[in-house]
Amino acid sequence: MKKFWVLFSLFVLPLVFYIFLSKGIYKYSNLPILTENVIDLKQVAPTTTASFSKKFSIVCFLGSDINNAKGSLFNLNQTIYKRYYSKPFFQMVAILPQGLENEYSETIKELSAFTDISKWHFIYVSPKNINLLFNSFETPYTLNENEYSEYAYIVDMELRLRGRKDDEDTKGGKLYGYNMKSVSTLKNKMKDDIDIIYYQLKKSAEKQARRKREN
Repeated sequence: MKKFWVLFSLFVLPLVFYIFLSKGIYKYSNLPILTENVIDLKQVAPTTTASFSKKFSIVCFLGSDINNAKGSLFNLNQTIYKRYYSKPFFQMVAILPQGLENEYSETIKELSAFTDISKWHFIYVSPKNINLLFNSFETPYTLNENEYSEYAYIVDMELRLRGRKDDEDTKGGKLYGYNMKSVSTLKNKMKDDIDIIYYQLKKSAEKQARRKREN
């Protein structure tokens, strides 16, 4: 029996510890800031009531090709929105070309048939202002000719773009956005990175509560 525990401590425990670290260490670090000073929604859509300020936003640019956009929208809804929509401060923002309100209404209706879309904001913006907002993210990506981006983006409560600086699948390591066409990317990367931000929010709230008690 003694020999078993010696072997267990020498071989099994280090392996378990390594697995724990490899799966959990990233969750307890801080998600890097890649861009400061993303412009707010009100600067590109003055009539909207939505804002990035004091909200935790997942942002997508869906463009004018609705058939192409639909797959990305439903992937993001199923994989990310349904998991987090009940979380505090959370919102989803879809940037759509102005003038396509009627064309998108059917797709939004389809979405609402099986989803509470109260945390979705569909904002119609002129092409010029779509590019103004997108360029403020300062990513290496571009919008296509339909004002579409295949990536979804994380914008924090202080209007900063968040992502990764050590992504193993990205040249240079910087991951500015998450491919909406890839369910595995949304599940394995975006979900983990959203969890990091909520972990940090929780720790920050706990720290503030301790300070109040101490005072």
